[in-house]
Amino acid sequence: MHLLHLFFPRVTALLILGGVLVAVLLGWTAPAHAVGERLVDDYRSVYGAPGVAAAVIDGSSVETIVRGRDGDGNAVTTRTRFRIASMSKSMTAAAIMLLVDRDRVSLDDPVVKLLPDFEMADPRFTRITVRQVLSHTSGLSNDTNNEYVFPPPRGAREVVARLADKTLAADPGTRSEYHNTNYSIAARIVEVVSGRSFDAFLRSELFTPLGMTGTGSTSGCSDRAEGLPSGYEVVLGVAVAAPEMPGFCVGNGGVISTLDDMVRWLRFNQGTFGADLLSAGSLAELHTVQPKAGAYALGWQSRPLAADAPPSVIGHGGTLATWTGDMVFSPKTGVAAIVLTNSGGDPGLLSTNLLAERIGAPTTPMSNPLTVVNAVLLGLTAGMTALLVTAIVRARRWASRRRAARRPRLVPRLVPLALVTVLGPVLPTLIWGAFSIHYWIVTAWLLPLLALFCLTCCVLGAVALGRRLWCFHRAGQVA
Repeated sequence: MHLLHLFFPRVTALLILGGVLVAVLLGWTAPAHAVGERLVDDYRSVYGAPGVAAAVIDGSSVETIVRGRDGDGNAVTTRTRFRIASMSKSMTAAAIMLLVDRDRVSLDDPVVKLLPDFEMADPRFTRITVRQVLSHTSGLSNDTNNEYVFPPPRGAREVVARLADKTLAADPGTRSEYHNTNYSIAARIVEVVSGRSFDAFLRSELFTPLGMTGTGSTSGCSDRAEGLPSGYEVVLGVAVAAPEMPGFCVGNGGVISTLDDMVRWLRFNQGTFGADLLSAGSLAELHTVQPKAGAYALGWQSRPLAADAPPSVIGHGGTLATWTGDMVFSPKTGVAAIVLTNSGGDPGLLSTNLLAERIGAPTTPMSNPLTVVNAVLLGLTAGMTALLVTAIVRARRWASRRRAARRPRLVPRLVPLALVTVLGPVLPTLIWGAFSIHYWIVTAWLLPLLALFCLTCCVLGAVALGRRLWCFHRAGQVA
């Protein structure tokens, strides 16, 4: 028995090794599902995503890949709920097209015809059409309408009301600028024309007919929802469950869904499921690039499979502070991919790679530029902390030397500390282009290590500056 116990493992190992050699000689390749799983695992390794739910649709077959945990610590499944962020826009556009099919709305109707209360401090606003709102060519811009105000509006009605004193950055229909407010206006159109709340309309007219029983929506990006765990902040591979950043998401990013339901949504958009819900012409219009809209259609974008390739697929991503996702399909081959994650990252890269792998196109190597950025920020924060703490501790010695010097040159000696102190609150303006407490809050959610560095400069710099001045004053009294 002892000899057999030694013999069989060795024979088994030899057989496996022989099988591998034969497979290599015969040109064997890993099955598609194994490659898809490897791509998902590589993505998690690169971006540190705690939970990922992905699917590849190829004809009648659906391959699902789930990994990791949700914000409550439970294993991710195909029924785990995720915020899908800006992928919600495809559903808002579809809701408008349902009203178009019912002759309640026309894409070229002026918005003011449908929303009599819609006003702006710019006469050009009367020319904005429904099509321009859905294609981001309305002329609305973050330059004239800051979308990151706190507290955020609580619903589509309030979003529209807050536009009363805003202006446009361009003539309607002349240029494209991605602006979430466009889709909150579209949500308000759905509410006014249908006489129901936006969420109620989506549930009854889209989600229920398509069997998307785990899908709903919220007005605020951080609103609580049944069965929705928290997302994660991930910094240098460390994941921490965190609340979502407050913001208005009605119409533009408030949908919560599951992998199972999103598979249904993609199949509907491919025209292979729920064909009686929307006319073929309206479905095609959703995926058609609009005039002056760049690569944008209606809640969808035309995009390439690789950076140097022409547009060949239709997709849309979604990004919040603690949730990201992406969906993409090839009209030519019918292959589609969906990725949902409960943290930051670049899910569009993963979904495109999943699709490319399935149709035999080259995949793109994955790398996370924030790894280097965060490492540098952590190093800068540690270095700045050491320098400023040293300045605080040695303030008395510094003050004594200045008092003893023939020419103290106090102001020039304090300028570096003053600059460091000022650097803290103004550094985010290099990213956002304007000073605002709103952008400070956004920075804290999206780049927490940058916020920590800024806070270190501001607080410790001010303490060091104040202590040097106080010690200099005391040294003069003692003298």
